[in-house]
Amino acid sequence: MKKPFYLRRFLGDNAVVMIFLAITIAATPISGLNMTFILQEILSRIGRNCFLVFSLLLPIMAGMGINFGMVLGAMAGQIGLIFAVDWNIVGVPGLIFASLIAVPIAGFLGWLAGHILNRARGREMVTGYMLGFFMDGFYQLIVLYMMGFIIPVHSLAITLSRGHGIRNTLNLETVRMSLDRLIPLQIGSISLPVANYLVIAVLCLFIIWFKRTKLGHDMRAVGQDQTVAHSAGIPVDQTRIVAIVISTILASLGQIIFLQNMGNMATYNAHRQTGFFAAAAILVGGASVTKASITNVFIGTVLLHLMYIVVPRAGVNLFGDAMIGEYFRDAFSFAIIALALVIHAWRSRANAEQARSAFRRAPDLAGAK
Repeated sequence: MKKPFYLRRFLGDNAVVMIFLAITIAATPISGLNMTFILQEILSRIGRNCFLVFSLLLPIMAGMGINFGMVLGAMAGQIGLIFAVDWNIVGVPGLIFASLIAVPIAGFLGWLAGHILNRARGREMVTGYMLGFFMDGFYQLIVLYMMGFIIPVHSLAITLSRGHGIRNTLNLETVRMSLDRLIPLQIGSISLPVANYLVIAVLCLFIIWFKRTKLGHDMRAVGQDQTVAHSAGIPVDQTRIVAIVISTILASLGQIIFLQNMGNMATYNAHRQTGFFAAAAILVGGASVTKASITNVFIGTVLLHLMYIVVPRAGVNLFGDAMIGEYFRDAFSFAIIALALVIHAWRSRANAEQARSAFRRAPDLAGAK
């Protein structure tokens, strides 16, 4: 039976999307940017960022909320790229080489994170966020001291003058835009990164297929009610670990795709905001910490990055200062995560109160009969 349409419920479910849509609609004409430029930027950013956002889907499905620990995967992807540049492996083979190094590291870090998050049940998001800061220290130790000192690094161009440690900014010219330009397609003045879209399409098909597998059904069952899932014989802890492992591996591949498009890497900082931007994108798309879909990923990526494009320029035209637009952009991005979490808490409390009310009414109805 089809559920009746309620405007209030629709607005409540899509409040975040509506807010961002209103902001971008208002800022676009003020920015004065050409629509061709905006379209080109959006198409490029979809191919660059979507893979990272997709890495958040499975932990949400498994009831673990936003996986802010995906930065562990981003670190693994960056280590893979460092070795690809050091070995001077050019083009797509360099990306494949970086992925072969990153995936095992990301898998191990995801397995470790999964065990930690199982011990912090109910506090996965904040624990994942803190875990990212904790592991960042080990990443800095490896990249700043161990590489070139304990771990062999052959290229002097990427090491610090003292002979060990990687430079603050790493030039990724050997793999720069190698995936974007693999299958070139030009439509008028707009260039499309077809290979990126094909990779994203394969990931979408994988997620659709995965949801139909037994493991996918187990994840959804765990996400809905862990107690019931355990009673049904589903290994709850192992299922949650698998969700985090896959998420971390996808994050490592997504970071490689992202950085090859950028063409350079801030060695010590590039990974730090990865989880924040991916979380903001999926929440802007209408997802919550308990429910997300492929559609939410695409809508959120488009809306968030449309704001990133037009708001700074609108700030210049309105206030004569681009930094005003940057401040608004950052404020809205942080606010959207806070708003989504507040809405989730409010809904959870309302649903709990509704369930308690129904439970209290049940004996009265039974007595009346």
